[in-house]
Amino acid sequence: MDREDALKHVKENIKNKNLLKHMYATEAVMKGLAEKFGEDKEKWGIAGLVHDIDYDTTADDPERHSLVGGEMLEELGYDKDIVYAVKAHNKVHGLERNSLIDKALFCTDPLTGLIVASALISPAKKLHAIDTQFVINRFYEKTFAKGANREQISACDDLGLTLEEFISIGLDSMRQINHILGL
Repeated sequence: MDREDALKHVKENIKNKNLLKHMYATEAVMKGLAEKFGEDKEKWGIAGLVHDIDYDTTADDPERHSLVGGEMLEELGYDKDIVYAVKAHNKVHGLERNSLIDKALFCTDPLTGLIVASALISPAKKLHAIDTQFVINRFYEKTFAKGANREQISACDDLGLTLEEFISIGLDSMRQINHILGL
């Protein structure tokens, strides 16, 4: 499966523009993490891109979200490790995160929302207007971006990364696609 096919599958299933931007951001951060760990950037990017492929149909049913997505991806012929990472990224299911790609997708998913929310409160409303410390400060404000699960983001330590390293990789990766994100 290549990115072109993955993007086609995503666009066939996801119509919400903000959700698409979240998926692009997750793709970018996953690629940044793959580069850091010497992993397959295309595979990791695809995992990030397709991770919420079922969200338009399962948004109101978190018990099904990601399991349906995993089944969809399996039927489409995606690699088993991408399928499992997608299923395991939803903590509701309690699936073990065994591989590096599983762990990376789990903590990256909420990080993108925290970074976007941080950028949006800066006067310029741009990713280049904020730095890692700005995002870290927002991380510790519990009432800020409540949907960005801090426990999940903190699971970056399962990757052997500090919070600062993880946020820095995420921010740098998302800046590379700021024109797509509109930030």
